[in-house]
Amino acid sequence: MRSPPTDFSLQVADEQTGITAMKIFLDGEFLEKEDAKISVFDHGLLYGDGIFEGIRVYRKCVYRLQEHLERLWHSAKDILLEIPMSPKEMEEAVCESCRQNGIVDGYIRLLVTRGRGDLGLSPDSCPSPSVIIIADTISLYPEDHYTDGLSIVTVPTRRSGPAALNPAIKSLNYLNNILAKMEAAQSGALEAIMLNDQGYVAECTGDNIFIVHKGRMYTPDVSNGALRGITRGAVIELAESEGIPVKECNLTRHEIWNADECFLTGTAAELIPVVKLDGRVIGPGKPGEVTKKLHAAFHEEVSTRGVLL
Repeated sequence: MRSPPTDFSLQVADEQTGITAMKIFLDGEFLEKEDAKISVFDHGLLYGDGIFEGIRVYRKCVYRLQEHLERLWHSAKDILLEIPMSPKEMEEAVCESCRQNGIVDGYIRLLVTRGRGDLGLSPDSCPSPSVIIIADTISLYPEDHYTDGLSIVTVPTRRSGPAALNPAIKSLNYLNNILAKMEAAQSGALEAIMLNDQGYVAECTGDNIFIVHKGRMYTPDVSNGALRGITRGAVIELAESEGIPVKECNLTRHEIWNADECFLTGTAAELIPVVKLDGRVIGPGKPGEVTKKLHAAFHEEVSTRGVLL
């Protein structure tokens, strides 16, 4: 892989419209999105062999970037993938991707694939991993879902067991979650709970889940198949700073149905309330006070906990 350029001066804007052409970081270069292509023999495409991070930008601040990069490097170590950049070079490439695309508030998708190889499963045929960074705007849940809350369901597809694939690895293979997302849509829901093979709640298709009961917060332990989400960790920190006890434990749907409050956390979702699960109204059927307090606290910290562009 070529070294990242030291002079990031490729931004192109249409003088009449003011629209900035999208630039994609691919293996050390910024390319027009139409020119950013990978090989059909890339094992990320052929086998889902690779890792990724989804990162938010708030008011020109890349939120908790170091934590995302640390998790990326941990995922890489788990699958014996050598990232062809240093963390500092990756940080600069991420920030420059945002600058190139004029991102003030947006979303970054950072991928590292195994790279081009042959049609065999072995990664030994892939000498050069590829790094891809996409910085773009983001579409959130509609605003009324934050004010009124979500109605979600439990789907039949079970979360892949930690013994099969550690959920700490954010791999490019998301088929397990995609199947669950399709089942949620078939039930008319935007999000769904996935249980593990023991019947405990693991997580949702793209979000972590919390409940509030009698002044305490509970969330599934990562041993149940939950990703140790960056937003999840941030909300736990915020809750503890507000004096709200938090426990990671086994949860069943019974505890969620009978909770006082429920909410989801994720990079894209941020912190969003849930007011109904499987037709059962949770608490008073509207976002609770703890949920609203933590949502406000989260938005207060997002532009102070990260790397400024």
